[in-house]
Amino acid sequence: MKTARSLTRLSTGLLALGALLGSTALASAQSMAELEAAAKAEGMLTTIALPHSWCGYGDVIAGFKAKYPEIEVNELNPDAGSADELEAVRANVGNTGPQAPDVLDVGLSFGPQAKEEGLLQPYKVATWDEIPAEVKDADGYWYGDYYGVMSFMVNKDLIDEVPTDWADLLKPEYAGSVALAGDPRASNQAILGVLAAGMGTGAAAGEAAGKAGLDYFAEMNKAGNFVPVIGKAGTLAQGATPIVIAWDYNALSWRDGLNGNPPVEVVVPKTGVLAGVYVQAISAHAPHPNAAKLWMEYLYSDEGQSLWLKGYCHPARFNAMSAAGKIPAELLEALPPAEAYEKAYFPSLAEQDGNKAAVTAGWDATVGANVQ
Repeated sequence: MKTARSLTRLSTGLLALGALLGSTALASAQSMAELEAAAKAEGMLTTIALPHSWCGYGDVIAGFKAKYPEIEVNELNPDAGSADELEAVRANVGNTGPQAPDVLDVGLSFGPQAKEEGLLQPYKVATWDEIPAEVKDADGYWYGDYYGVMSFMVNKDLIDEVPTDWADLLKPEYAGSVALAGDPRASNQAILGVLAAGMGTGAAAGEAAGKAGLDYFAEMNKAGNFVPVIGKAGTLAQGATPIVIAWDYNALSWRDGLNGNPPVEVVVPKTGVLAGVYVQAISAHAPHPNAAKLWMEYLYSDEGQSLWLKGYCHPARFNAMSAAGKIPAELLEALPPAEAYEKAYFPSLAEQDGNKAAVTAGWDATVGANVQ
């Protein structure tokens, strides 16, 4: 059955991230009641870079508000990239006003960077043991939340033959059609889109694939196929970017939001199938540290994890929740076929760092397209 295959696929994917820790790590010396009281006294939580269509965050934020109506959720710059999030923390050191973010959701490679800079404070949620060891900082400064794979979102009204692999996007029939879902100099999604493209050429993950990806996009730009616009549902529907390279959960959510106008197909490429993990963290300078901790407890609760899965993201606690029979069958049924994910590759932190350095430093000189 499809449900059984989905269980196997998702479980295998998370196991590929690393074995679950066996030790017990309690959230905090505070009881949940004490934490809730302290967070309600603060009265506000400031988030950043959380579009409501990303990973089901609209429902996640609504769920948190419903559970804790005493806490106002102040949402900053929903379209910001991971680098922008770190800059927001740096720029607001000592600022307790509404422009200082309490919590971050960034690409995996940005977690260690932020910790090294002293931008984060540690916190271990109650379900800490069920987060795979390979995607969390042992001291609790950052921790994996969900993952997806890079995909092509295609406007079928404008694209007659849907591309199935990276090499297809270089063909003449896709002139003026292909965009990344972010600026590859700052957006983790776009930076890893370049890595996936490089892997699609046969390059090994890391710096080599990053450079190969830059060459790939340089060729695409020279051919006139690349569109230097940040792709999203609106630009795809308007025809400005008929093909958008984005995480599968974003593409699937955008597809649903368009309600068939235009008709959209979401394709996981045959090669260069890249899985990307994002991580949560609390700012070291959070004006509302208790609300930030309570937000993390909500995200890693069964309710929060299920809402991410509803948004087509594969949540970090999937293995444990599956074993406990906590995954609703209808959420599994809504996911793409298992076969699309069988070749998914999870790059290591070192590989992501090598790619990130190559892409952010080399995009302007190699590709020369000012994405905005």
